[in-house]
Amino acid sequence: MNPAVGYAAIVAVAAVSVLIGVYGLRISRTTSDFYVASRTVRPWWNASAIGGEYLSAASFLGIAGLILLTGASALWFPIGYTAGYLMLLLFVAAPLRRSGAYTIPDFTEARLESPGVRRVTSVLVVVIGWLYIVPQLQGAALTVRITTGLPSWVGSVAVAVLIAVVVAAGGMRSITFVQAFQFWLKLAALAIPVVALLMATGTVEPELAPTGAFPVADGPGSLDVYRTVSLMVALLLGTLGLPHVLVRFYTNPDGPAARRTTLIVLVLLSAFYLFPTAFGLLGRTFAPDLATPGDADALVLVLPDRLVPGLAGELLTALVIGGAFAAFLSTSSGLVVSVAGVISQDLMGGSVRGFRIAAFASTAVPLVVALATEPAGLAGSVGLVFAFTASTLCPVLLLGIWWRGLTARGAIAGMATGAVLSAAAILGSTFLAAAAPGIRPFVELPAAWTVPLAVLVTVLVSRTDRRRVPRGVDAFLARLHLPERGGA
Repeated sequence: MNPAVGYAAIVAVAAVSVLIGVYGLRISRTTSDFYVASRTVRPWWNASAIGGEYLSAASFLGIAGLILLTGASALWFPIGYTAGYLMLLLFVAAPLRRSGAYTIPDFTEARLESPGVRRVTSVLVVVIGWLYIVPQLQGAALTVRITTGLPSWVGSVAVAVLIAVVVAAGGMRSITFVQAFQFWLKLAALAIPVVALLMATGTVEPELAPTGAFPVADGPGSLDVYRTVSLMVALLLGTLGLPHVLVRFYTNPDGPAARRTTLIVLVLLSAFYLFPTAFGLLGRTFAPDLATPGDADALVLVLPDRLVPGLAGELLTALVIGGAFAAFLSTSSGLVVSVAGVISQDLMGGSVRGFRIAAFASTAVPLVVALATEPAGLAGSVGLVFAFTASTLCPVLLLGIWWRGLTARGAIAGMATGAVLSAAAILGSTFLAAAAPGIRPFVELPAAWTVPLAVLVTVLVSRTDRRRVPRGVDAFLARLHLPERGGA
């Protein structure tokens, strides 16, 4: 691969993103602009921005790599990612928009009338955001190393600096413009190469018979029933608690706009996930030599140059590299906005200056972690973040929106239970799997048991604490569920 191709693609995407961010800065003047874009983002624009920040390194690179490694079992990832937005449409989007809150901690404090709940929620939002940013920075490191030959740390640092500058400069309004552009770039960066590769494969001798791309039995990588159920629980419910996704619904003008945004996102995601799936299939047929844990995530970056020779292959590779870099920038930007918003609100008075300081702090911590740790499979790493989110924020959000009996003590107990259990399973998975191989699926994919236990603890503690149900709960729930004025 010609390193100049990688340099040109990365510089071009970075330059365009900064220019769009500067345009957004020109119209980001108020505190509301920085936190929720003054609640004026229309559905199509907002849906594109959501697609930009949701389709991360795991979607752009990781899914194709997982399909290359494990075959059909990896298809649960795009299915789960997309279906999670259906859950958002049905249960969360419009009520959350009507709450009038800026951040998730704002919502939980208003719903439960408890500063303690706010503090716990704030800590979880920050932790989840940092955990999610780390794979993005590691994906950037992988891309820069493979495409330019530079040291891995250069990619992580470059992405971290860019997102910190762009977010601090323009906040949510600026990032909305950038992320919408980056979604369409990512879609084109996969769709155009897939079409070109399908046209080119007629002249390339496959290394694996096409009928063997998805064999009947995929061997040890196949997911059993438990793994499939647990993965789907994590992806479906984890989406409901992702802070950088939820904050997007605060930018819609009203509840119906939030629902329309979610419907458009479902269409956009369904279209997008066709292409990493196609890349994975092509890889299993034409590049089975990359089917190792250390190389699989690079499939999307490597395959165009391998199958299409000459200048055309280099142009396709440049497009893919640009799309990959956009994926790291857009998702990381959304996460930094959500984390910086919480830190600024809780520790710095919610000012624009506080937001900007928090944006740099929100980027520095995951950068240090990314530089200090070895990268794992991108899709798998993000899947663990979904499991943690599904076990902590999701139960409180769903019960807070749909059950009047939720109390502050119940919410804190449930979030603490989910956090401790899922963190213990994730952090101790290597040791536990070695000590007792039979429990390996239960600690590697814990959502199937951590989520029910978190919900059970939340409900039981709330039931024993009925006298502490907030006095204003009925009025608050009415605001969440009754139509807004003007037919909204």
